[in-house]
Amino acid sequence: MNTAAWDIQDHNAQKGIPAGQGVIEGNDLPYTTTAAAKKKANFDNRATADPESKCYLPGVPRITYMPFPFQIVQTPGQVTILYEYAHAVRNVFMGTPHLEGQLYWWMGDSRGRWDGDTLVVDVTDFNDETWFDRAGNFHSDALHVVERYTPIDRDHINYEATIEDPNVFTHPWKMSMILNRHTEKNFRLLEYECFSF
Repeated sequence: MNTAAWDIQDHNAQKGIPAGQGVIEGNDLPYTTTAAAKKKANFDNRATADPESKCYLPGVPRITYMPFPFQIVQTPGQVTILYEYAHAVRNVFMGTPHLEGQLYWWMGDSRGRWDGDTLVVDVTDFNDETWFDRAGNFHSDALHVVERYTPIDRDHINYEATIEDPNVFTHPWKMSMILNRHTEKNFRLLEYECFSF
């Protein structure tokens, strides 16, 4: 229920883009000088360069704040997140280490643990093909994300993601937002088949 899918920073309304408040603490992304130039090029070419425009999986954390619902299913050894976007499925394996060696996955390798009531998910092994939003904010394959899902009440979860990527950013940064449960009668995930534009 925010506009982070368009831009994770504060942004004005533009054609086809609603105005929105950013979700980044401090509203500033600590790009290196080289990475800042690439971000600008991404922004200038976003209509065709955005991986989402090619129907690629959006990656983590972007899939969490896209305008499509998702469902969380929990068992003792695994948390599975089912996304409406392109039928994506993400498995968070609980209490197990990351796989050895560098892997290059669209959604990364997710390993979870509980910190009280908070689900903490450590995500590594990304490729460098996804962006954080339609504004061209990006990462390399050195991306490391630590997500925290903390229940606020029955219908709301506080979501935080700490982002670390020494190839792109000078220091880690964090985004946060509230995730809202759909409470409509008979609500369910529907099919969304992506068509590239």
